[in-house]
Amino acid sequence: MEYRKLGNSGMYISELAYGNWVTHGEQIDQDAATECVRAALDLGITTFDTADAYAATRAESALGEALEGVRREGLEIFTKVYFPIGQPGKNDRGLSRKHIMESINGSLRRLRTDYVDLYQAHRYDYETPLEETMQAFADIVRAGKAIYIGVSEWTPEEIRQGAALAKELGIRLISNQPQYNMLWRVIEPEVVPLSEELGLGQIVWSPIAQGVLTGKYAPGATAPASSRFSTDDGGTKTEHRYMQPAVLERVQALRPLADEAGLSMAAFAVAWVLQNPNVSAAIVGASRPEQLKDNATASGVVLDPALLAKVDEVLGDVVERDPSKVESFLKRP
Repeated sequence: MEYRKLGNSGMYISELAYGNWVTHGEQIDQDAATECVRAALDLGITTFDTADAYAATRAESALGEALEGVRREGLEIFTKVYFPIGQPGKNDRGLSRKHIMESINGSLRRLRTDYVDLYQAHRYDYETPLEETMQAFADIVRAGKAIYIGVSEWTPEEIRQGAALAKELGIRLISNQPQYNMLWRVIEPEVVPLSEELGLGQIVWSPIAQGVLTGKYAPGATAPASSRFSTDDGGTKTEHRYMQPAVLERVQALRPLADEAGLSMAAFAVAWVLQNPNVSAAIVGASRPEQLKDNATASGVVLDPALLAKVDEVLGDVVERDPSKVESFLKRP
């Protein structure tokens, strides 16, 4: 496993971060979660990403239990705040000072730790003044409950304003957590250049495009049972942009390129993400240890520029680069 600095901070994180969205507390039980976490540690993965909203807090609890007894200083634990975690009251969501302060305490309790290495705003809150949000984050850092602050799916303008306020308050905004993969490149035109300017690193989610870039969804074929895009009656969910025939056909054409790189389709997708120097880590999930072992083969891989050009040629116009297509951006007032 290779390690990279998170943005221009002094903290190293593993190139692959283990994330437990949709797995812990939903798809797999505690024993399986612990097995996957221990497999990640054995592979050299030291960075773990979760959120209080994942599985209505159960994901944080599962991760805390799975990491019990592991040397805390050898880990980088990330979590997030914004979404409601149960039956929401009027203050049980967003980035108000009240919600942030209550949420960090709950996360620390579930994660069984005194602090998190990175506390992230899971989305931007258009109902709370940014000054209130950043002051609450600054107070959490000064209280020793978080070391660094990050954001997720913020627009370039929001990132710039947040970074400026953080600097005024004497803390560091060091990361952004966006969706990023071969098919979804909306951060490349603006977010990446701005992040390089401000010293933020990307911790990207969905590097395998929710499983599509593994090649397991063949055009015109039924989705594998129990996969993300299978239905309860044995059919296939076809409404998602990744599941369109044109996309699936292009993805299948990537297989010879993965073979050329000596990687599985999944590892090839992760390796592609890691070629971007502004990416600090790619978040990978797993319900079985062998999935992590395969993903880990992407660490340290350098893909030839000619091979990267072939990826662009194969995928062509099915690649999305328009930032306006980001779902959370559409909710701006």
